[in-house]
Amino acid sequence: MDLIDRIKEISARIPKQNAHIQTEEATKNAFVMPFISALGYDVFNPLEVVPEYTADIGQKKGEKVDYAIKKDDKIIILIECKWSGAALDVSHMSQLHRYFHVTEARFAILTNGINYQFYSDIDEPNKMDSKPFFEFNMLDFDDHQINELKKFAKSTFSLDDILNTASTLKYTRAIKKILEEELHAPSEPFVRLFASQSYDGRITQQVMEQFTVIVKNAINQFINERLNERLKSALVANNADAQPAQQQNTASAETSDVVTTQEEIDAYNIVKAILREIIDVKRVHIRDAKSYCAILLDDNNRKPICRLHLDYKQKYLTLFENKNEMRVDIDSIDDIFKHADRLKAVIKEYGG
Repeated sequence: MDLIDRIKEISARIPKQNAHIQTEEATKNAFVMPFISALGYDVFNPLEVVPEYTADIGQKKGEKVDYAIKKDDKIIILIECKWSGAALDVSHMSQLHRYFHVTEARFAILTNGINYQFYSDIDEPNKMDSKPFFEFNMLDFDDHQINELKKFAKSTFSLDDILNTASTLKYTRAIKKILEEELHAPSEPFVRLFASQSYDGRITQQVMEQFTVIVKNAINQFINERLNERLKSALVANNADAQPAQQQNTASAETSDVVTTQEEIDAYNIVKAILREIIDVKRVHIRDAKSYCAILLDDNNRKPICRLHLDYKQKYLTLFENKNEMRVDIDSIDDIFKHADRLKAVIKEYGG
């Protein structure tokens, strides 16, 4: 079984088990040990995984870090665990900082069994950085992150390979966080950058206030337009691939009067955003028809998630429960978020 399959298997168990995890030890047993095992390390072999690793640090005697992973009889990774319900913060890093300084490990992981924060000594040799260079969330990951995680697997572990990309990952992550914050609440320097290049007059406080709103809306529109362009391209490609060559002319004639509107695409993106928490959104497909726009699981007509009826004076959704259809009126596509639990329940009915 490949790493991604092992990780997906653990990920699928977390929502079902997490409510029953009340302690740090339970978190280790249910989530962390399977994660270490997925990377190829034998959690029951003390030559590879040392639980409750102890080292004397100055005046502190007998302090322990939860796991030390070894390769070729050298410690390569330290792992400090917290309860799955705990939010990881600076207060949880003190032991890792101390152990990092006195061991040969170049990597340390702080985790609550769901979120894994990877640290190294990029900023100052032999001193653990205050910020992680890589973060992996068991409930929200993509192919790129899986590829980065593979570098820590027993079979592919290479200190040089990881260190060569660690600084890039760290600063890329920091820049992405800055962009996220700027998109949510643009700072004055960020707004001034755009205002100075697009406004000819004197930039007063009133102009800055006006541009703060304009910049935020413009960037969000730009992102949505790019996403929708990619989505339209993907839909065209999927439709072409799904139809045998000899049927394409007929199919084109039959669907020439079916137009997937921008509102339907935006609604489709909302459904995907809701379902991202429980499934891989690549399994969520859109299929338009004359009277409604269907959103399907695995592009299977027998697995409808919902139907969008947006070309009517009164917009509405068709939701499914125990294979029964239910009409739900909505004022705008934003109201789809109100029915998130019902959409997730449909996925569970299909077995996730």
